[in-house]
Amino acid sequence: MARMHSRRRGQSSSRRPIRNQRPAWIEADRQKVVSLILDKHNKGLTASRIGIELRDLHGIPDVKTSLGTSMYVVMRENGVKMDYPEDIVNLMKKAVRLHKHLKTRKKDLHNVRALQLTEAKIKRLGRYYSRKGVLPQDWAYKIENAKLIVAE
Repeated sequence: MARMHSRRRGQSSSRRPIRNQRPAWIEADRQKVVSLILDKHNKGLTASRIGIELRDLHGIPDVKTSLGTSMYVVMRENGVKMDYPEDIVNLMKKAVRLHKHLKTRKKDLHNVRALQLTEAKIKRLGRYYSRKGVLPQDWAYKIENAKLIVAE
């Protein structure tokens, strides 16, 4: 697949094997995996960090194949409410950092372009999440609001 903001091709890399059922060698049962997810979330870890720790420390290669549902569904079923999806928050952090950088370096044209592309991605994701009902219908990206959300 091609890159989003350039005319180059994508970069090939390794992929996880396609697997539809739970591997037989996983020792943790469903309740243990769910309790690990909730404990790690209560410690303040993000969903991607939880997945990494489950993989590296507990030998659970993939939450979706282990449980049959995604980590977000498990969190939602157990009453965990996330205000913003993790991917849009990470993009907002990047935009806030770039905006802060450009306050002192106004002629840095490469990072002006990087900020434009990052904000375009944020707006595109915001429209998607508004359609899906994750964000409110009247949600709009503004750098001032992003600074408050990210608090970096």
